Amino acid sequence: MSENQFVLPGDVIVTGDYRPEQNVILEGNKLMSTAIGFSEIKDDLVTVTPLTGLYTPKTDDLIIGKIVSHNALSWQVDINSYYSGILTASDIFGKDYSPSRDDLSLKLKTGDIILARIANVNSRDPLITIIGENLGKIDSGELIKISPTKIPRLTGSVIQTIEASTNATITVGQNGLIILKCDNSTGLKKSIASIKMIGMAQHDANLEEKIQKFLDENN
Repeated sequence: MSENQFVLPGDVIVTGDYRPEQNVILEGNKLMSTAIGFSEIKDDLVTVTPLTGLYTPKTDDLIIGKIVSHNALSWQVDINSYYSGILTASDIFGKDYSPSRDDLSLKLKTGDIILARIANVNSRDPLITIIGENLGKIDSGELIKISPTKIPRLTGSVIQTIEASTNATITVGQNGLIILKCDNSTGLKKSIASIKMIGMAQHDANLEEKIQKFLDENN
């Protein structure tokens, strides 16, 4: 029950009447880590501060994922996390889904990219959904990956700056995956370079100005 204990995904941090916070899930009466990092117990709250840049799922997060496999009941999705996302067959086929009648591979196959939301993080492998406006299979675009910890830097104004200068359309997943769409190669290259600048930059209060200057210089 020691504080600041080094933990791995799946490690039991504490057992008993505690509440899970960041990077912690509750299974039965066991509070387990979902990240590599250091656990902290404060009052009745259990938190893990992660050491790595993998994504920690949170309910309602918008994410971009890649289909890696499927069984009779669900698809397994790479969401740039410690665990895979699970997209159930009923999410697409509805409650009357029948494994003997419906073929999952006709809807989504290995390698397909999807835009989804985190539906539930109460299990080890988070449930995801593509029910919602603009969610589902992504048929075109360039996939870019940056650390999820850098995603908060992609504010609305930064995205608008890049889109206005390149005529690109940017879709940002909270899990560090980004889809860029642009009708011309020059605009696509500029938007990719801008995103990568954000991904590599350290804390910088003038980051948006530097992005604008880069885009202006490369017109």
